[in-house]
Amino acid sequence: MVAAVAVGVGVVPAGSAAGSGGELRSLARRLVEAGAPGVIVRVDDGRGRPVEIVEQAGWTRRDGVLGAGDEFRMGSNTKTMVAVLALQLVAEGRVGLDDPVERWLPGRVPQGGAISLRMLLNHTAGLFDYTRDEEIWPSILGWDRRRWTSEELLAVGVRHDPPFPPGARWSYSNTDYAAIGAVLERVTGVSLGELVRDRIARPLGLEHTYVPRGGGWRGRHVHGYEPDAAHMPPAVPAEFRVVAGPRRRGHVDVSGNDPGWGGAAGVVVSTARDWSRFSRALMSGRLLPAAQMAQMRATVPVRPGEPDGPGYGLGVQTGAGPCGTFWGHDGGMPGYLSTGLSDGSGRRASTVLISAEFWAEFEADPEMARAAKALQDATTCAMFGKPVPAVAGRGRWGSAF
Repeated sequence: MVAAVAVGVGVVPAGSAAGSGGELRSLARRLVEAGAPGVIVRVDDGRGRPVEIVEQAGWTRRDGVLGAGDEFRMGSNTKTMVAVLALQLVAEGRVGLDDPVERWLPGRVPQGGAISLRMLLNHTAGLFDYTRDEEIWPSILGWDRRRWTSEELLAVGVRHDPPFPPGARWSYSNTDYAAIGAVLERVTGVSLGELVRDRIARPLGLEHTYVPRGGGWRGRHVHGYEPDAAHMPPAVPAEFRVVAGPRRRGHVDVSGNDPGWGGAAGVVVSTARDWSRFSRALMSGRLLPAAQMAQMRATVPVRPGEPDGPGYGLGVQTGAGPCGTFWGHDGGMPGYLSTGLSDGSGRRASTVLISAEFWAEFEADPEMARAAKALQDATTCAMFGKPVPAVAGRGRWGSAF
């Protein structure tokens, strides 16, 4: 699962208008030509009808024509929704951000008395990331279709030694959100899927946002792909070179694989349209009271030595880009890499979806990375109604922070 999205300044041809649909379409097409099976872009600058762009490689059309409203796997964007659920319970007085995890999950987390729910939500708890454990890899690759529970995923993570003491620093860990998922289910007595449905999706009218019960889908969906073993880039480790799914022109269609291993850290399905509505509702204060919004936006630095640099709050990331300060998250799992951003007011939002992920997870394709970064930069600036400054920035897709 990708930890953060690159939204720094990229290189855009001189005189181009990043906010124009034509420029975004050109950049999306360039990304497909670089190797992306499909791309969806949605930009709402708050001043009119949103721009929606879809591009796909010709060989993918046998599986269906890609649509702007198609469902896709959100990966770690799920964390923002899970943080909202936790903060709603805080607002209701049912849990406290400074509650030790030991209170809600006794004996489940080493040093649980020293780890608060806030530390879990902002990734300062010091827990080993369960996706780095070999036991979970067959599920990530689609070969093991077991239905993991939050507590099972948590158990995989905490059997490893903590990389640092609780609260010592920031480090992205999916185990943090497995723990939060277990707490939510323990406190409410209902499943994560029911919480997402009843507290977020139904109130906002998000008809294509849900926690799937397996590898299936409710509606039209994006087919996600990864290269097959013979075409996997050399940079991808041997352990991840064979992915389950039907073969397609040197690729594997992974869209039927069960995302359950993502749990509260990454299981949600949504669409670019639904996610834009969610992002705008969140940042405009429709989902949380002011006090909890302030807690969500209280960030910790993610780069050592840069206290004023990019930060991570409670389930959201933020950074000051050349076109404005953005809030949001990104998410990746095999076949799907997406970014959902908004401004601080909720008036503007953007989403980029690429229907492949290993190229970014393992830094395996520099050409795709350059094309993806140019598109992400242009999309983010278009959200703010501005062109991208034609200067080179630092970072890569998947590692702005």
